[in-house]
Amino acid sequence: MKQKDKATNYKPAEDREKDLKIALYRIQKGRTRTGETKVTITAVAREAGVSTALIHNHYPRIAEAIREAQGRSSRAMRDVKQQDLIAERMKSAAYRQEIEKLRAKVANLASVNEVLLDENRVLKTKMNDRKVVDLTSKNN
Repeated sequence: MKQKDKATNYKPAEDREKDLKIALYRIQKGRTRTGETKVTITAVAREAGVSTALIHNHYPRIAEAIREAQGRSSRAMRDVKQQDLIAERMKSAAYRQEIEKLRAKVANLASVNEVLLDENRVLKTKMNDRKVVDLTSKNN
Protein backbone atom coordinates (compact mmCIF):
# COMPACT_ATOMS: atom_id res chain seq x y z
CA MET A 1 0.00 0.00 0.00
CA LYS A 2 2.91 2.37 0.66
CA GLN A 3 4.08 1.89 -2.92
CA LYS A 4 0.70 3.06 -4.15
CA ASP A 5 0.87 6.21 -1.94
CA LYS A 6 4.29 7.08 -3.32
CA ALA A 7 3.09 6.64 -6.86
CA THR A 8 0.16 9.01 -6.36
CA ASN A 9 2.46 11.64 -4.74
CA TYR A 10 4.84 11.65 -7.71
CA LYS A 11 4.77 14.68 -9.97
CA PRO A 12 6.77 15.36 -13.11
CA ALA A 13 9.77 17.62 -12.51
CA GLU A 14 8.26 20.47 -14.54
CA ASP A 15 5.08 20.43 -12.44
CA ARG A 16 7.04 20.26 -9.19
CA GLU A 17 9.24 23.17 -10.28
CA LYS A 18 6.11 25.16 -11.14
CA ASP A 19 4.67 24.37 -7.68
CA LEU A 20 7.90 25.59 -6.05
CA LYS A 21 7.87 28.82 -8.05
CA ILE A 22 4.25 29.41 -7.07
CA ALA A 23 5.06 28.70 -3.42
CA LEU A 24 7.91 31.22 -3.55
CA TYR A 25 5.62 33.78 -5.20
CA ARG A 26 2.89 33.26 -2.57
CA ILE A 27 5.38 33.80 0.27
CA GLN A 28 6.76 36.94 -1.38
CA LYS A 29 3.23 38.34 -1.82
CA GLY A 30 2.12 37.35 1.70
CA ARG A 31 -0.61 35.00 0.48
CA THR A 32 0.56 31.68 1.88
CA ARG A 33 -1.54 28.72 2.93
CA THR A 34 0.90 27.72 5.69
CA GLY A 35 1.34 31.15 7.28
CA GLU A 36 4.97 31.50 6.20
CA THR A 37 6.20 35.10 6.24
CA LYS A 38 9.93 34.87 5.57
CA VAL A 39 11.37 33.66 2.30
CA THR A 40 13.52 30.64 3.15
CA ILE A 41 14.10 27.28 1.52
CA THR A 42 12.30 25.65 4.45
CA ALA A 43 9.30 27.97 4.06
CA VAL A 44 9.06 27.34 0.32
CA ALA A 45 9.36 23.59 0.91
CA ARG A 46 6.54 23.70 3.50
CA GLU A 47 4.36 25.84 1.25
CA ALA A 48 4.90 23.45 -1.68
CA GLY A 49 4.56 20.32 0.48
CA VAL A 50 8.03 18.96 -0.26
CA SER A 51 11.27 18.48 1.66
CA THR A 52 14.11 20.98 1.76
CA ALA A 53 16.42 18.24 0.48
CA LEU A 54 14.31 17.97 -2.68
CA ILE A 55 14.85 21.67 -3.38
CA HIS A 56 18.58 21.50 -2.62
CA ASN A 57 19.22 18.29 -4.54
CA HIS A 58 16.89 18.53 -7.54
CA TYR A 59 15.98 22.20 -8.01
CA PRO A 60 19.16 24.27 -7.62
CA ARG A 61 17.70 27.09 -9.72
CA ILE A 62 14.78 27.39 -7.29
CA ALA A 63 17.22 27.34 -4.35
CA GLU A 64 19.23 30.12 -6.02
CA ALA A 65 16.05 32.13 -6.65
CA ILE A 66 15.19 31.80 -2.95
CA ARG A 67 18.68 32.95 -1.95
CA GLU A 68 18.40 35.90 -4.34
CA ALA A 69 15.05 36.83 -2.77
CA GLN A 70 16.81 36.73 0.60
CA GLY A 71 19.62 38.89 -0.77
CA ARG A 72 22.04 36.01 -0.34
CA SER A 73 22.66 34.91 -3.89
CA SER A 74 25.55 32.48 -4.02
CA ARG A 75 27.13 34.57 -6.77
CA ALA A 76 26.80 37.74 -4.72
CA MET A 77 28.10 35.96 -1.63
CA ARG A 78 31.02 34.57 -3.65
CA ASP A 79 31.83 38.04 -4.98
CA VAL A 80 31.69 39.54 -1.49
CA LYS A 81 33.95 36.80 -0.16
CA GLN A 82 36.34 37.32 -3.08
CA GLN A 83 36.53 41.05 -2.31
CA ASP A 84 37.08 40.26 1.40
CA LEU A 85 39.85 37.83 0.46
CA ILE A 86 41.56 40.45 -1.74
CA ALA A 87 41.35 43.01 1.08
CA GLU A 88 42.79 40.52 3.58
CA ARG A 89 45.63 39.63 1.20
CA MET A 90 46.47 43.32 0.84
CA LYS A 91 46.49 43.73 4.63
CA SER A 92 48.67 40.65 4.94
CA ALA A 93 51.16 42.01 2.39
CA ALA A 94 51.28 45.34 4.26
CA TYR A 95 51.86 43.50 7.55
CA ARG A 96 54.68 41.46 5.99
CA GLN A 97 56.35 44.66 4.75
CA GLU A 98 55.98 46.23 8.19
CA ILE A 99 57.48 43.13 9.82
CA GLU A 100 60.48 43.30 7.46
CA LYS A 101 61.02 46.98 8.31
CA LEU A 102 60.75 46.26 12.02
CA ARG A 103 63.21 43.37 11.73
CA ALA A 104 65.68 45.67 10.01
CA LYS A 105 65.24 48.25 12.80
CA VAL A 106 65.73 45.56 15.47
CA ALA A 107 68.92 44.39 13.75
CA ASN A 108 70.16 47.99 13.57
CA LEU A 109 69.32 48.60 17.24
CA ALA A 110 71.03 45.35 18.24
CA SER A 111 74.15 46.53 16.43
CA VAL A 112 74.03 49.95 18.15
CA ASN A 113 73.43 48.22 21.47
CA GLU A 114 76.53 46.05 21.00
CA VAL A 115 78.64 49.14 20.22
CA LEU A 116 77.32 50.89 23.34
CA LEU A 117 77.93 47.83 25.51
CA ASP A 118 81.51 47.66 24.21
CA GLU A 119 82.05 51.39 24.88
CA ASN A 120 80.61 50.93 28.36
CA ARG A 121 83.06 48.08 29.08
CA VAL A 122 85.97 50.24 27.89
CA LEU A 123 84.88 53.15 30.07
CA LYS A 124 84.41 50.92 33.13
CA THR A 125 87.88 49.51 32.57
CA LYS A 126 89.35 53.00 32.37
CA MET A 127 87.48 54.02 35.53
CA ASN A 128 89.04 51.12 37.41
CA ASP A 129 92.53 52.09 36.24
CA ARG A 130 94.59 53.87 38.98
CA LYS A 131 95.92 56.38 36.53
CA VAL A 132 92.43 57.72 35.75
CA VAL A 133 91.23 60.47 38.09
CA ASP A 134 87.51 61.00 38.69
CA LEU A 135 86.99 64.76 38.28
CA THR A 136 83.53 64.79 39.74
CA SER A 137 84.62 63.41 43.10
CA LYS A 138 87.46 65.96 43.45
CA ASN A 139 85.04 68.91 43.03
CA ASN A 140 82.89 67.74 45.94
